[in-house]
Amino acid sequence: MHRSARFHICKLEFIAMCYIAAMPLPDTVFCAQQIHIPAKLPDILKNFTKAAIRTQPEDLLLWSAAYFHALSKGESLPVKDRFEMNATHKTDSGLTPGLLKTLHKQLSPSGPVSKEELQKKWKGLCLPMDQLETMLSLGSFGSDIDWMDFFALACSALAATLISSLKIACEILTEDEEGGAARIPFNTFVKLYTYLSHLDGDVPQYHIDNYLSGLRAQVELQRGMIKPLDFIHWEDMDSTPSYLSKCARETSRTDSE
Repeated sequence: MHRSARFHICKLEFIAMCYIAAMPLPDTVFCAQQIHIPAKLPDILKNFTKAAIRTQPEDLLLWSAAYFHALSKGESLPVKDRFEMNATHKTDSGLTPGLLKTLHKQLSPSGPVSKEELQKKWKGLCLPMDQLETMLSLGSFGSDIDWMDFFALACSALAATLISSLKIACEILTEDEEGGAARIPFNTFVKLYTYLSHLDGDVPQYHIDNYLSGLRAQVELQRGMIKPLDFIHWEDMDSTPSYLSKCARETSRTDSE
């Protein structure tokens, strides 16, 4: 094993040991046998190390705190499904499809999400807060946030066009195996597309209705499911929405500051 790799693994194990060492001890310790070492400690260390390698957090200490807090509460962990070899989707914000999928797992089951909870999970994944605030401002979100609306906006932050935003959404939300058709329920697609179209402000309602109507015949053949191949040929969607241009300007401005 390479020396730097051994160093990082030792560092991960040291951090895990620090968190475990913080567990309460008996009021009076007379001998070492009173100090209880959890039987699951080796598995805890192994899972933690694997999770850190897959996720590659920018701030290991900050992410570790979020990891063990979620673990202690039985919550979904701030961990990617797999290591992302291809960084072409990565933006200046550090957001990737893998990190967005992790956020979705953490926040989607709770329905409406509080702004404070979203900020907490976002920070736990070591993503910059100024980019989150920009997105919250662009979406005009209040204290309670419709998660799927924010999810749609986050997908658009990973893409240059509306059609590519929807493709990324399908790839994240699908229950198909990786590399498969990436199908999602059509009603979910309708919500995402409608939200982003309204956010753009330049897409008339009749265009939204006609576009969705044009997809329904194929969707019915697929038992209410839609996949990227069903809509990627719509060239009129392949342009940069105004809110994406604004998002790019805001990101550049906050980065320069």
